[in-house]
Amino acid sequence: MNRLLILFIYLILLFTFTGCMPHTTGETEVGVRSRKIGLFAPKGVENRVYAQGSTYFFLPFINDWHVFDTKLQNLEMTFSKTRGDRRSQDDLLFKTTDGNDISLDVIIAYRIDAAKAPYILQYVARDDTILRDTIVRTVARSKPRDIFGELKTEAFYVAEARETQSNKAKAALDKILGPMGIVVEKVLTNDYRFNAEYTKAIEDKKVADQQVEKNKSAQHAALEEYKRKLEEARGEVNKMVADADGQYLKDKIEADVYQEQQQLLAQAIEAEGIAEAKGIREMNNALAGEGGEIIVKLKIAEALEGKRIILLPVSEGGMNLKTTNINRLIETLGVKALSKN
Repeated sequence: MNRLLILFIYLILLFTFTGCMPHTTGETEVGVRSRKIGLFAPKGVENRVYAQGSTYFFLPFINDWHVFDTKLQNLEMTFSKTRGDRRSQDDLLFKTTDGNDISLDVIIAYRIDAAKAPYILQYVARDDTILRDTIVRTVARSKPRDIFGELKTEAFYVAEARETQSNKAKAALDKILGPMGIVVEKVLTNDYRFNAEYTKAIEDKKVADQQVEKNKSAQHAALEEYKRKLEEARGEVNKMVADADGQYLKDKIEADVYQEQQQLLAQAIEAEGIAEAKGIREMNNALAGEGGEIIVKLKIAEALEGKRIILLPVSEGGMNLKTTNINRLIETLGVKALSKN
């Protein structure tokens, strides 16, 4: 290490005495060389980019050396006095399209196009500080105001609306700064503020909107409860109808069975009556013949068997027992009484 240090000091002394000086670039920096006097090349900014993390040697006095940082940088313009590029209120102030005052915190993420470093040095800015404060900051505080001012006040509460305007602002800044060698990577919005009166009105509106939503939810819940009860009632009615239909079918089946039984019973009774009538008719037909009288007499004899019969002779004008009319005999008063005794 001591030898390397001695060698390094020796080289510095050597180049100092021979008229050359070292020029370096950091890990994220590119260098640009300018010739003050055109001895071996044209005078002015050299159209060459010296790469990052390197050391170059040039003659002093007749050469200038500039470096530009190519890393991503954030230009933050905010209301807070404790952060951002300025230790003062630095947010964007503008009016919305419906006329309300608003302040907006904006972050511009940008970087330098390394290939355009010579152009930046010659036509735009001599270093990063001037580039940031004079060019990027001026454009970034102007164009986004117009673009975000296109929104209505209430649109700032919608993240998608803010993001859409951020993309439009990025495109607009790229169009302006891109030809200068500045690449805008992102336009971000942070916090936003309205004046006190409007903020109070917005808060009151939010409360009212919440109450409206709450009432809508309650109305929806009541409607759903009504629908539920209606479905329950329909179910109960359907059950009652089903029960009634079932009872009706049951009673109808029972009535049909009873009717069938009665029809069968009536048919049986009718058949029995017809048969009995036929038997009586046959009996009558049999009795109406010659043998019928004999049968009747036989039956009378069987009925009078074992009975005491007294014959009473009566003179003319009374009972005449000379006849053998059995019917008249039975009708004679007193015979029945005597038979009972």
